[in-house]
Amino acid sequence: MADDVLTFSSEMKGILSDEKLPVDKEPEVLSLRPRTLSDYIGQTGVVETLEIAIEAAKKREEPLDHVLFHGPPGLGKTTLSHIIANEMEKTLTLTSGPALEKGGDLIGILTHLSEGDVLFIDEIHRMPKAVEEFLYPAMEDFAVDFVFDKGMYARSHRYRLKQFTLVGATTRVGLLSAPLRDRFGIFRSLDFYSEKDLIKIVRRSAALLELEISDDGADALAGRSRGTPRIVNRLLKRVRDYAQVRADGVINAGTVGAALTLEGVDDIGLTNLDRRYLNIIIEYYQGGPVGIEAIAATLQEETDTLVDVVEPFLLKIGLLIRTSSGRKASPSAYQHLGLGESRKSK
Repeated sequence: MADDVLTFSSEMKGILSDEKLPVDKEPEVLSLRPRTLSDYIGQTGVVETLEIAIEAAKKREEPLDHVLFHGPPGLGKTTLSHIIANEMEKTLTLTSGPALEKGGDLIGILTHLSEGDVLFIDEIHRMPKAVEEFLYPAMEDFAVDFVFDKGMYARSHRYRLKQFTLVGATTRVGLLSAPLRDRFGIFRSLDFYSEKDLIKIVRRSAALLELEISDDGADALAGRSRGTPRIVNRLLKRVRDYAQVRADGVINAGTVGAALTLEGVDDIGLTNLDRRYLNIIIEYYQGGPVGIEAIAATLQEETDTLVDVVEPFLLKIGLLIRTSSGRKASPSAYQHLGLGESRKSK
C-alpha cells in the first residue's frame, strides 16, 4: 500500500508543477467590453434605471425583472446583458432568435437555468411564433407546459422552472408581438452616442490595447464612428494596424485620416455603401421618393441590411428623409456628395 502511495505521489509530481508551461503563458482574448455599470460609458438614463433595479432586486434577493433593449446595432445591448449577469453575480446564457428553430430548443435552455440566471436572446424579433408561445408562461409563471400524445389521449404537464431573468435585444421593436413585449418589466431604447462619450470610449479602448493616441486622433476617430461604440472600436483596431505598419505606431489625426480613407470611411463616417445608397437615390431616381425594395434591388443588397445598418445613421444626421411614398435624399446629402442643385428632382 505504501509503495502504491509513493508511486502515485511521484506520478502527480510529473503532472503538477510550479513551473509555467507554454499553455499557461497563452494570453486570453482581450475583450473591450466593460464588465460593470460603473465602467459603462454613455446611455446615462438606461444605466441609472439598471442600477436602481439591480440594487432593489439584490436587496429583495429576487431575480431582476425581464429586460428588453432596442435600438440600432452596436450600441451596447449585448454588453449590457453581460453587465447585468456580472452585477447580479449570476451565469449568463446567450442565444439568438434565429437559433431557436423549435420549442424544444428553448425548453432545453430554460430547464438548465439555475436560480437567478440571465438568459440573453439577441434579435428576439426573429424568433418563430411557435417558440415565442413557450416564452409566455416561462416569463410570467416560470413554467413550461408539455403536451403528451394527441387527440383524445392528449395530456398536459406543467414543468416548474427556476426563476430567471430574460434579457431581449432587438433592432426592430415594431416586429415584436404585443403579448411578448408587454411581459418585459424594463423596456429601454438605446440611442446613438455623442462624440464626447465616443472619445471616452476611444481612450478606454486604447488604454486596454496599450496604444498611445493623441487628442486630435481621438477626436477624429470619434467623429467617423457613426455614433456607435462597436464601430469606434473596430476602426481603432484598423488604425492601430495602419499606424504600426505605415506610421511608426503614432496615432494622430493624420494617421486616422489616412487609415480610414483606405477603409472607405469619410470624415463624417459614411462608408462606400452609404455613399452608393445616396447616389442611387440621386442619380437613378432623381432624388426620390423611391421605395426601399427598388433601392435594394439596384444596389443588390438585402433590404434588412439597408433598413438596419445604413438608414438609421443617415436619418439621424439628416442626409435621408423617409416619407409615406418612399426615401428622399435631403439637400445636405447633395452638399456632402458634392452634387449640384440641378440634379434635384423638380
